Amino acid sequence: MSTGIPTVQQNHHRRSSSVSDDVDFEIVGSEMQFVTIELDPGESAIAEAGSMMFKDQSVTMDTVFGDGSGKESGIGSKIFGAAKRLVTGESLFTTVYTQEGHGKAHVAFAAPYPGNILPIKLDEMGGKIICQKDSFLAAARGVNIGVHFQKKILTGLFGGEGFIMQSLEGDGWAFVHIGGTLVERELKPGEVLHVDTGCLAAMTATVDMDIERVGGIKSMIFGGEGVFFARLTGPGKVWLQSLPFSRLAGRVLAAAPQHGGRDKGEGSLLNGLGLGDDSF
Repeated sequence: MSTGIPTVQQNHHRRSSSVSDDVDFEIVGSEMQFVTIELDPGESAIAEAGSMMFKDQSVTMDTVFGDGSGKESGIGSKIFGAAKRLVTGESLFTTVYTQEGHGKAHVAFAAPYPGNILPIKLDEMGGKIICQKDSFLAAARGVNIGVHFQKKILTGLFGGEGFIMQSLEGDGWAFVHIGGTLVERELKPGEVLHVDTGCLAAMTATVDMDIERVGGIKSMIFGGEGVFFARLTGPGKVWLQSLPFSRLAGRVLAAAPQHGGRDKGEGSLLNGLGLGDDSF
């Protein structure tokens, strides 16, 4: 098992015959990471709208309909690709960043909330991984971003965040954002791991996911962990996140003032009773 990602992680390659653009990259930071992708002339990276941090002047931006992989041909294929993205809660459009100048240029993408950026070379993972629908950050051009539905009905009905997931297919680099601390597990054939559905960040396509009910009635009602959790069966690799965005958002919402006005401080006893200064 490994936890976390180094503060600076670099990749330098030799040119290969891959279908995807064979890019170099560098991951910088610890709790709030960003990835810098180095592009040779003509190379491109694709990313979600709003994730760019900075870019060199020679890198052009083009907003395209669909996933920007370059594998879609015809308006019907592009509409289908965009519809798949819409199902996962993403934008209908993808931004493509291309180096149009001479020499090398850089474009950087930042994570939207505290966590780590996980670089995955898809051809080393069987050409496909499954990840949470909001975890994709960026990829080399040629990576196909699709939708993955859980095949089993119960998993679809009660799987929570794990019901509709994204599939990343291809042979190039993809960058996935992991909330909080990253934990990587390699499951042996038949090995089972129980995970909160929101804490599953990504997995290889060989891992079987199902849902399992949490203990007895008392655990279901008072356990605070939900009624079901994900049951992952190997073989394959899974990546877990300690801080799912849904959990972070839930805590922020619970801590927000419920009746408008300004919060007078966390330590106020009167605030805890709903009696701020405005109540007198």
